[in-house]
Amino acid sequence: MLLFAVLMIVASYSMIKKTKHHQEKVAKKQQFNYPLILIEGIVVGILTGLVGAGGGFLIIPALVILSKLPMKEAVGTSLVIIAAKSLIGFLGENSETPMDYLFLAKVTAFAIFGIFIGMALSKKIDGAKLKPIFGWFVLIMGIYIIIKETILQ
Repeated sequence: MLLFAVLMIVASYSMIKKTKHHQEKVAKKQQFNYPLILIEGIVVGILTGLVGAGGGFLIIPALVILSKLPMKEAVGTSLVIIAAKSLIGFLGENSETPMDYLFLAKVTAFAIFGIFIGMALSKKIDGAKLKPIFGWFVLIMGIYIIIKETILQ
């Protein structure tokens, strides 16, 4: 978890720091560095599999920083990636493990409700402002994990 927290803090720095120009507002055609994106996906996949935590804290900064995606597109892309990873993990679960489908349905219902709230809020929040806010959130969570894993143990 400490490795995960340190990576979160490093990723948060690049999200928080001010850039001289806003890439969010550039209207030119976006070009992707596919080898870099492939490496990014493998590294994030290995790290999230290693620490057993969700990759949203790493996927979004990686998409924004390395792939130069606008923040709102990075969030949407991250959600699709997380949904695919979750589905694969769910389908790969041992069939002998008891599943509480009622609990699963409740969590799914709350998640869907949260998605609609998030969609409404995203229309009111500028993507350029969302990037540093997310960066501060990731920084605080990274520091919390370090404190929890070292001092509060």
